[in-house]
Amino acid sequence: MAAHLSYGRVNLNVLREAVRRELREFLDKCAGSKAIVWDEYLTGPFGLIAQYSLLKEHEVEKMFTLKGNRLPAADVKNIIFFVRPRLELMDIIAENVLSEDRRGPTRDFHILFVPRRSLLCEQRLKDLGVLGSFIHREEYSLDLIPFDGDLLSMESEGAFKECYLEGDQTSLYHAAKGLMTLQALYGTIPQIFGKGECARQVANMMIRMKREFTGSQNSIFPVFDNLLLLDRNVDLLTPLATQLTYEGLIDEIYGIQNSYVKLPPEKFAPKKQGDGGKDLPTEAKKLQLNSAEELYAEIRDKNFNAVGSVLSKKAKIISAAFEERHNAKTVGEIKQFVSQLPHMQAARGSLANHTSIAELIKDVTTSEDFFDKLTVEQEFMSGIDTDKVNNYIEDCIAQKHSLIKVLRLVCLQSVCNSGLKQKVLDYYKREILQTYGYEHILTLHNLEKAGLLKPQTGGRNNYPTIRKTLRLWMDDVNEQGFCSLIISQNPTDISYVYSGYAPLSVRLAQLLSRPGWRSIEEVLRILPGPHFEERQPLPTGLQKKRQPGENRVTLIFFLGGVTFAEIAALRFLSQLEDGGTEYVIATTKLMNGTSWIEALMEKPF
Repeated sequence: MAAHLSYGRVNLNVLREAVRRELREFLDKCAGSKAIVWDEYLTGPFGLIAQYSLLKEHEVEKMFTLKGNRLPAADVKNIIFFVRPRLELMDIIAENVLSEDRRGPTRDFHILFVPRRSLLCEQRLKDLGVLGSFIHREEYSLDLIPFDGDLLSMESEGAFKECYLEGDQTSLYHAAKGLMTLQALYGTIPQIFGKGECARQVANMMIRMKREFTGSQNSIFPVFDNLLLLDRNVDLLTPLATQLTYEGLIDEIYGIQNSYVKLPPEKFAPKKQGDGGKDLPTEAKKLQLNSAEELYAEIRDKNFNAVGSVLSKKAKIISAAFEERHNAKTVGEIKQFVSQLPHMQAARGSLANHTSIAELIKDVTTSEDFFDKLTVEQEFMSGIDTDKVNNYIEDCIAQKHSLIKVLRLVCLQSVCNSGLKQKVLDYYKREILQTYGYEHILTLHNLEKAGLLKPQTGGRNNYPTIRKTLRLWMDDVNEQGFCSLIISQNPTDISYVYSGYAPLSVRLAQLLSRPGWRSIEEVLRILPGPHFEERQPLPTGLQKKRQPGENRVTLIFFLGGVTFAEIAALRFLSQLEDGGTEYVIATTKLMNGTSWIEALMEKPF
């Protein structure tokens, strides 16, 4: 059991155990010793549901990364390939299988497609002459992976591009399948709300899948009251802005992958007297980040400016706890102190790690360039000078700053102006291509197709209407910008996660909960895609009767990705005393502005 998955109203260990059971059943079909050959992208997500100890219990003796040519030598009976259904991976697998056949004693080969089998991939294996070598060819429906007690992700890295650029609905089908699995485990969700074209398609797929399984009536008492399906392209603005929560900034600066972050090792080296800084570690410090760590759960969703005071308070508490040893006089008191020691030492280690991380982040956030970039972002989001060429962006291009940084800013300006005037757009495009290379013309085309960087049509900017109606910019929260602002320890609005800007996506969720979307019909019509509501009838006896004061549970599914700042804002709403709703968050991918733009960039040939 993973304790951090069961702290909320919805015990996500139930889902984790279900996918672990399916994995064990497959491994047991392949009797005898085993070696697993991993598609490297899958190792991170699998690590969240099955540690090596579980694999070892089922006779997995070796693990390799999928690479061309021959497999490393392994004295095992079974070789199992764990792969995504990608044609280029089939070519590598065929190479491995053919080289093993030439090597000598035959092995049993098996292939497990994650999350779906693919006829195209099997045809490719057949064309390469190796399909008959596989005894088991199966699929493993790892659609939604529990990351934390209120967070699920499909970790489908290409979902946004597939849905919004290529018209490929595969990831939407996987999202619908994942939601059907959740309903099988946690009961039918009585109400489905949605906004956006992809949301409509996922809801339709769910309704169709439910019709196909009419024979089996779901008799589980529903845990969720509502499902809100939200297209990422309904809110293109939020991921482009710099996240200002502790977890958000760790992700912006270092990138969090499957709950782990790799950090520069120098800050974490134990300081020894007189060594003059010699023998510093060279390997990155890898830390796991989730609510299993008490201190991280407390500070991850705070605005970074509010983190320092929490850390210094914790330091005083821990220091006082260690001083208690001097007061322990009797055997009983000493025994009690010793029993608390492991927890105290863990707390001290955790504090040291997060103090080091906070110092690393502060080095970035106190830099002049960070302040300048943030000032421009906040001007755009509050509607200042969005319709002309921006001096700071010009300087960034002239000094050849990171292309992704430039694209994020230009796209942010475009979104906050409902598209750029043609001459402003042409100027930016020309400057970018001349500075960074003409191979990026395909990337600019992708950004335009996704609606991130486009010409303004009809000469109308709808953003001010959306901003005012949804209260996206809160002047009273932030008058001086992030770097000089003292953030309250007890914010009263979700806009604290961006020091003034309230994520549009989360504001929609908040308004749906109370007073309902009828109050914002005009804005919903301006935002892309349909908005809708579906009811799923429940069998007699399963209707939910809420106790007085009991909150609703809403599952909010972001189709196309979600940021840690949006997650923090939803957790903030869940914790409001009079909020009335607790949120569980699901997504196709955990992302930030950088990883999002990267996924839309065309790789030069």
